[in-house]
Amino acid sequence: MYPKKCSLLLLVLVLSSLSIYAQNSVKTVIAEKGDGIFSILRKQGMDPIKHYGHFVALNKDNLRDSIQLYEGRKYVLPPFVEAEVVDTIQNKATEIKSMGKEAEYSIFGKKYALVPNMSKALEGAVYYLISGHGGPDPGAIENYEGKIIAEDEYAYDITLRLARELMSQGAKVYIIIRDPNDGIRDERILEIDRDEVTYPNLEIPLNQLARLKQRVDAVNMLYAENKGKYQRLIVTHVDSRSKGQNIDVFFYHHENSKNGKRFAENIHTTFQNKYQKYQPNREYSGTFEDRTNLYLVKKTHPAMVYIEIGNIKNTKDQRRILDPDNRQALAKWISEGVLLDYQTRN
Repeated sequence: MYPKKCSLLLLVLVLSSLSIYAQNSVKTVIAEKGDGIFSILRKQGMDPIKHYGHFVALNKDNLRDSIQLYEGRKYVLPPFVEAEVVDTIQNKATEIKSMGKEAEYSIFGKKYALVPNMSKALEGAVYYLISGHGGPDPGAIENYEGKIIAEDEYAYDITLRLARELMSQGAKVYIIIRDPNDGIRDERILEIDRDEVTYPNLEIPLNQLARLKQRVDAVNMLYAENKGKYQRLIVTHVDSRSKGQNIDVFFYHHENSKNGKRFAENIHTTFQNKYQKYQPNREYSGTFEDRTNLYLVKKTHPAMVYIEIGNIKNTKDQRRILDPDNRQALAKWISEGVLLDYQTRN
């Protein structure tokens, strides 16, 4: 905890810097190579979650596919308003009071190891997260600018980001497929390796059925240990279709699971609302439906959702998958759907 004088000094500095910033009602920035909306806002010291929608609205005629920046073009930044100045000061004060209330998890990597305790909104909930493939099976692969990209690396990165979001809201999270050294990565091209293991530390077998059964056994064992608690399973995959097929995020559930259907529907509804808000000129075509023929859907005990986040072979979908800001946005949106499901539970 900071001494009282230091706290007051910090708040004065925050107020001063924000007051100076607020005097410039219009500020622009040039997009550099590799910039996304999230990263360009972060570079300007702005909260990307809070300002994303306003940024899109200000620059809607200067964006590719309603969300992508053009390198070298000028973009208008959302201005600060008085209410925001107050909110920011309050947030800084909260940060001071909450100092030391972070938990460290090495699985997220050095940059993201500290997980802040944002709230207790998901306290009492238990989540099992499975990223597709891993170990000897990279899943779908594709050649991108002379390098090979693999499904399992991107599904795993999104899964880690989702786990961190859920844990920051007080949830208990089991990451079923685990990599000892990757952590959350902010690169576009994620290096392929084969050292993933299945919880708690089991070597992933080469045989497909054995791999799937190993995951089912891990989840069902933990489900029994947490009997009586609110429990949900989230499986994340990247699809592979023809290069010309651009797909939205799809959600599957067990046909006989009422809770699973509601779980998938709540996340789907969240995505619909996000697209309507941030991409009003683009219709969202992703659906939620039953797919009981999928082994993990059929054999696991918790209510679950199986997510396909895009087509790894399609150029537009690759932007969603390769851009680390987009991967973070996907994780954030999924987590908001998860929170909606928990808050509206019976």
